[in-house]
Amino acid sequence: MFCSSPLAPQFSSRCRWRRAFASLLAFAVLGLGACEQIRTPGFEQLRPPDANSHTTTMGQVADEPSVKPGINEAYFAADIDVGVWTQRFEVETREIYHARAEIVSAVGLQPGQRVADIGAGTGLFLEPFAEAVGSTGRVYALDIVPAFIDHMAARAAHLGLPQVEARLSSERSIDLPTNSIDAAFVCDVYHHFEYPRSSLASIYSALRPGGQLVVIDFRRIPGVSRDWVLNHVRAGQKVVTAEIEHAGFVLVEEVLIDSFEESYFLRFRKPR
Repeated sequence: MFCSSPLAPQFSSRCRWRRAFASLLAFAVLGLGACEQIRTPGFEQLRPPDANSHTTTMGQVADEPSVKPGINEAYFAADIDVGVWTQRFEVETREIYHARAEIVSAVGLQPGQRVADIGAGTGLFLEPFAEAVGSTGRVYALDIVPAFIDHMAARAAHLGLPQVEARLSSERSIDLPTNSIDAAFVCDVYHHFEYPRSSLASIYSALRPGGQLVVIDFRRIPGVSRDWVLNHVRAGQKVVTAEIEHAGFVLVEEVLIDSFEESYFLRFRKPR
């Protein structure tokens, strides 16, 4: 999948993490300007897809290099066990699973809308999104892993959710038609975009004017974040925001999720 990431720490460690965050936040913010000088090659020149002469018809950016080669290798193993990944992704000790009801409420989908769950993995949000958009809406459950697509298709059929369509996408594009969705949902997945310029361009193309892009990912703060986050997640919130804005989106707000300890929720819109 553009996949959701492994388990968050046990809740018993959260108070310790919160204290560390509070004590080091002032230092981290002062140093953030220096720490966040990471830049993905070419983002400074990126413009919205309709103004980028190097963007393909499917929203991909020509000749974009990988920002983190091999980030998704584990999901292409010949013997991938979807059951194992379901146990990792859908467990209360994982922050986004624990906060799933809050997240769905904050996304704010309406009946009849079309939403793309990008990097949907094992289908954590299939049922609540399908309930939100209703029988007249559409949920595109997208992933780059064929085994996850088969699993989500079977899951939707078992749950009786005809409005859910599991679709295989690529590492460079979500492969949806222009102006075909009202919302794009990228949860614990942005740091798995190996070609973020291309992925963002394809999302921008697929969203209708005024449509929302929700990005949930890990806070990456040197001296505060866990070593796993620092090693696995390539960029912090400031860089992620800049990359998405360079792709033509407008940051609307950061939504505070009460149970989040080490994640953030950002809402962007495609200009009308």
